[in-house]
Amino acid sequence: MTRMDIKLSQCFVAVDDHDQALAFYRDVLGMEVRNDVGFEGMRWVTVGSPSQPDVDIVLEPPLADPNASPADRQAVAELLAKGLLRGVIFQTDDCDATFERIRAAGGEVLQEPMDQPYGVRDCAFRDPSGNMLRFTQSRKR
Repeated sequence: MTRMDIKLSQCFVAVDDHDQALAFYRDVLGMEVRNDVGFEGMRWVTVGSPSQPDVDIVLEPPLADPNASPADRQAVAELLAKGLLRGVIFQTDDCDATFERIRAAGGEVLQEPMDQPYGVRDCAFRDPSGNMLRFTQSRKR
């Protein structure tokens, strides 16, 4: 059997304010803006790390489905506001420096840098919409 070559292309992060999210992901995290599209009253902004040109993070409206009911939209917006939707884990060469840069820019700290038993040093923040973002650094064993 031939092995398939599958790679991550895009991931989606729900945001409730694209301008705030864009300022955070672009200006604080250093992501480049790759696309900014509006459709049917909604907006999608694609950002990504300059060092990973083939991986996109799409900042999308909560429950970006035009057929979703108002009740479902409200439920997802409430989960987002509580920070209960899944986040993104980024890899960094220097967890402590990354932490200081994001904290100095006003990032909401969830966890200061610490060594984890599973072999990484990491820290965590919330983005302006409440999503958890972790920044991990591999520890040399």
